[in-house]
Amino acid sequence: MAVDYYPPWGFYYKVEFSISSNRNDVRFQSVSGLSVEYEMENYREGGENRFEHKLPVRTKYSDLALKRGMLTDSAVTQWCMNAFRDRIFVPADLAIILMNEQSQPLKVWNVSRAIPKKWQIADLNANENALVIETLELTYQYFTLM
Repeated sequence: MAVDYYPPWGFYYKVEFSISSNRNDVRFQSVSGLSVEYEMENYREGGENRFEHKLPVRTKYSDLALKRGMLTDSAVTQWCMNAFRDRIFVPADLAIILMNEQSQPLKVWNVSRAIPKKWQIADLNANENALVIETLELTYQYFTLM
C-alpha cells in the first residue's frame, strides 16, 4: 500500500449524521470550527516575580458551523426544527470525513453528542441569482480523530 506524503486537499469531504440516511444530508459547502484548546490557569509562585506558571485545566471545543444549499427534505433540518420549535434536544453523533482521490477516507473526525445551537437561512434577494444557503451551528461534547 502506497503512503501519500503530500498535504491533502480540503475540498473533498462529507459529513455523515447518525440521525440521517439521506444521501443528500452528507453534502456541505463548508465546515468550520473544528478545534480544541486548553483553558489555562495562571499560578503565581511565591518569591518568583519574573513569570507565572500556566497550568492546563480543561479542554474546550469550539462550536461547529456547517453551510450548504438549503434542502427541502432533510432529516438534519428536521432535527434542528425539533430542537428549536419543540425544544426536543436529541444529541447526535456525526463524522467529518476527508477523502482522497479514490473516495477513500484519509482522516475522520468523530464528533460526539452534537445538538443544534443555531439555524440560519441566508438573505433572500430578488436582485441576485444565488442559491439559498442554510447554516447549522452545533455545539458538542468532544471529537476524536481516527
